[in-house]
Amino acid sequence: FAPIVAPYDPNAQDYAFLEPPSREHYFGTDDLNRDLFSRIVYGARVSLFFGFSTGLITMIIGVGMGLWAGYHGGWVDTVIMRYIDIQWAFPYFIIAVYLVAVFGTGLVNVIIAITLAFLDDFARVVRGMVLSLRHQEFVEASRATGAHTNRIILRHILPNTSAPIIVQATVSVSYAILAEAGLSFLGLGVEPSTPTWGLILSDARSFFSRAWWLAIFPGLAITLTVLSINFLGDALRDLLDVREYQDEG
Repeated sequence: FAPIVAPYDPNAQDYAFLEPPSREHYFGTDDLNRDLFSRIVYGARVSLFFGFSTGLITMIIGVGMGLWAGYHGGWVDTVIMRYIDIQWAFPYFIIAVYLVAVFGTGLVNVIIAITLAFLDDFARVVRGMVLSLRHQEFVEASRATGAHTNRIILRHILPNTSAPIIVQATVSVSYAILAEAGLSFLGLGVEPSTPTWGLILSDARSFFSRAWWLAIFPGLAITLTVLSINFLGDALRDLLDVREYQDEG
């Protein structure tokens, strides 16, 4: 809905050089005379796309790794967890920066880099849950009836790990948004012509003493978005806990 919400083209220039917030420009203008509100609105497209797409891909791959390692154990569990331990030793943002430096900048490469940087969180959480569930009575009963391994994992184990997965998914979306903003701030994100919150913050460094709005408004957009996603994850977790309690009752 950016074309509907934004009053101006994000790259259009007029004669309002570093104009403070006003009725014509809600968030003011930048050093290239572009409307900051329109750029932040269009930047939400990029940040939310990165956050949710990366969170979804990371969840699918990480949950699969955790389910496989936790249920089967053996050498599969050893290989996966040694990889996770190596990745766990490095901060996720350092890994993302390194992968972007290897693959190059761009939309797809940044998504791949952030996805690989966050795999360990899902795998660890799900593996721990599976280890506590695979010897439960309902799993043993399904195994005794001759149920296929994939059916046991998908129909009995996976639904019982949904609450921590949802919480971790919301955290990963938030981290992905912050990581994309950080990479864009360092010039390692998408193309400079694409308005993103990180690029807007990066451009604001040279003018912060003269134009405070260039850094305040994109910073607020990032903060409010991350907080909203985290609150949504907590609410979904509480809802799932209530339903599980009612089912047990």
